[in-house]
Amino acid sequence: MKRLSLDVRPGEYTVLRLAADATVPENLLRANGFVSVTRTPDELSVVCPAAVAPAAELSKPGWRLLTVRGPLEFTLTGIMAALSGELAAAGVSLFAVSTYDTDHMLVPATDLARAVAALVEAGHEVHGVDN
Repeated sequence: MKRLSLDVRPGEYTVLRLAADATVPENLLRANGFVSVTRTPDELSVVCPAAVAPAAELSKPGWRLLTVRGPLEFTLTGIMAALSGELAAAGVSLFAVSTYDTDHMLVPATDLARAVAALVEAGHEVHGVDN
């Protein structure tokens, strides 16, 4: 696997779950920063900056976002496997989201330093650590 460049995005993020039939809160679509909204038959899953997170019965605040510099070709393989393997070996949990252009990983804010150290030790470049 080639070595990757990642950016630590500023601010904290929240991962939350709304009812499957919930309306997507409009403020999310206007929010600055990374927002992911995924609907399945069972849920409406949201990742967003903590400052704009809607109230939810199931909510996990306190995440930091790392984004692989892209865009990445669809033919590339093993990107998330390589990154998640390094984090798993360091005992860091993650929440992964892929977009058309690239891959994103959220790690607990309390584990950010450990996550960055593991990725750098594996040979990846991590930028924006002081955010």
